[in-house]
Amino acid sequence: MKNKMTTALLLVLAAAMGGASAYGQGCVAAHSNQRSMDELVSDGNDGARGGLSIHNLIVNVGYRVFNSNKYFVGTDEIDRPTVVRNHQNIFDVGIEYRLSPRWSLIADAPVYNGTRNQIYPPSGVFQVSGVGDVTVGAQAWLFRPPTENGGNIALSMSLKIPTGIDDATGSALYKGQTIRATADQSLQPGDGGWGFVAATQAYKRLWHSAFGYLQGQYLVNPMDTNGVPTFRTQPGQGVMSIPDQYLWRVGLSQGVPKVRGLAFSLGVRDEGVPAHDLIGGNDGFRRPG
Repeated sequence: MKNKMTTALLLVLAAAMGGASAYGQGCVAAHSNQRSMDELVSDGNDGARGGLSIHNLIVNVGYRVFNSNKYFVGTDEIDRPTVVRNHQNIFDVGIEYRLSPRWSLIADAPVYNGTRNQIYPPSGVFQVSGVGDVTVGAQAWLFRPPTENGGNIALSMSLKIPTGIDDATGSALYKGQTIRATADQSLQPGDGGWGFVAATQAYKRLWHSAFGYLQGQYLVNPMDTNGVPTFRTQPGQGVMSIPDQYLWRVGLSQGVPKVRGLAFSLGVRDEGVPAHDLIGGNDGFRRPG
């Protein structure tokens, strides 16, 4: 059984990394957090639960940067005479408080900063900063850690609170006049709606300090639109949608020999905004993310 699980993890990783190409799809509108897994950091003994904590409290800080300046229709890149450059910095701050070896309280807060040089009306350079939508919830491991086979699966459920601003504006030129215009949806730290996040994460020790890992989450936003104007004239695109979001990643992690609490990981990640929500309407304008 152990050999079969190891082989399955390697096959999943190979399949995920075996694609010929990866394509961006417009401006990045998905801001979901990617929680760190301290279970992948070896403590020098059994190779699991090796993360650093103070009185059962763990704080994770991650950083991501995105640059968007290409256009795609499906998987085909197209040329445009004018290029919009979208640059985003996201700090992911995650907090976990362990109530027991299996149960934890979790919270996540993305801190966002982005710029966009928009050349179509209203045109201008928009800059937005702020805390995004905070999530709070609970997580449970299916098996009491540490497990004999060096693997485990966790399930979590969180409430997404609309703490992030969703109607940030900037100075822009429109019909020869300088006005305050709404920043693009991809620059908004929040989406203006209440929601909930269902997530899972799993790991399996492959050898002493190496693990295969898998994470996935889906943000359900039942609300339809937030009423924030987009300044778009196409039918149905006058206000911003409150879309669902998804994220998954899979990979391998290897502990650094003789260095406690340090590991390197390699994997693939995919996140985005679906065209249709699981619950609620799909009206308004949404970036494909």
